[in-house]
Amino acid sequence: MYEVLLPFGLIIIAGVVFKRLRVAGVDAESVRVAINAAVLNIFLPALCIKAVYTARIDARLFLVPVASWMTTLVSLLFSLGLYTLLEKRMRIAPAEKGILVIGATFGNVLYLGLPVLTGLYGSEAAKYALFYDLLAATPVLWIFGAAFASRYGEGRGTTVGESVKTIATLPPIWGIIVGFGLKLAAVPVPGLLLKSLGMLGDTVVPLMVFSVGLALSLPKVKHAIIALPAVFMKLLIVPLVAFLAGGVLGLKGEPLAACVVEGSMPTMIIALLVASRFRLDVSLAAFLIVVTTALFFLTLPLIVYLTGYLV
Repeated sequence: MYEVLLPFGLIIIAGVVFKRLRVAGVDAESVRVAINAAVLNIFLPALCIKAVYTARIDARLFLVPVASWMTTLVSLLFSLGLYTLLEKRMRIAPAEKGILVIGATFGNVLYLGLPVLTGLYGSEAAKYALFYDLLAATPVLWIFGAAFASRYGEGRGTTVGESVKTIATLPPIWGIIVGFGLKLAAVPVPGLLLKSLGMLGDTVVPLMVFSVGLALSLPKVKHAIIALPAVFMKLLIVPLVAFLAGGVLGLKGEPLAACVVEGSMPTMIIALLVASRFRLDVSLAAFLIVVTTALFFLTLPLIVYLTGYLV
């Protein structure tokens, strides 16, 4: 397990050091934005095409995004109920409540989940991360999560039409569609092209993990108390919900384990973008990302250990 986690930890630390030292005078945020743009528009679509085209496709694979929909929606409602009960007692402001619920629900299921799954179960497991995120977690975020964030924030609201447009224009979504189209039509893809797609896709994991390090920042300690329930929820409760959702759907073995591992991911990096866009508490979003990412290296081995017995 730690043979998988330690390299990720070292790459994240490298990102933090790069940001701290301002290597070559380059602004780390600009580097992160550039990396994210390249991954989203070039490298990840290439990975999606090859992963889907070469993967073994069966009915269980299509249950993974269903489990993700169930897990994410149930977790969103649970965390909302939890912080509705706590907001008066803990004097939580609306902008804080909004990001706490988002941070407790939505994990880093692609940027960190993809490399972790492939590290644990091999390159074939990439399909689970792609389906879990792009066909479920991302749509839930931009349809339901964005509507929730706009209610508790002070930024511009978003319509269902805008959310659907955001999802429909994501290049990785089209990568999955292209991969499926080629596979279903039995189109022979030249080996040279597959190798090129593979080389592009191979850059996704280190770039994603390095980007996580670039995004981390020192949090405010005053957020520790109100964030504690969200941290507990994200790292321990959401994986349990994922296990129950997968069990209800009849998932077993590696697909179920993949859902549980994806559910155990720390707060998504995109929480910073959501907080900024809808004027939620950005510093609290950073705190959740830092704390859950740090504790993730302690909780994931436990989750994987228990998953080995449960699935």
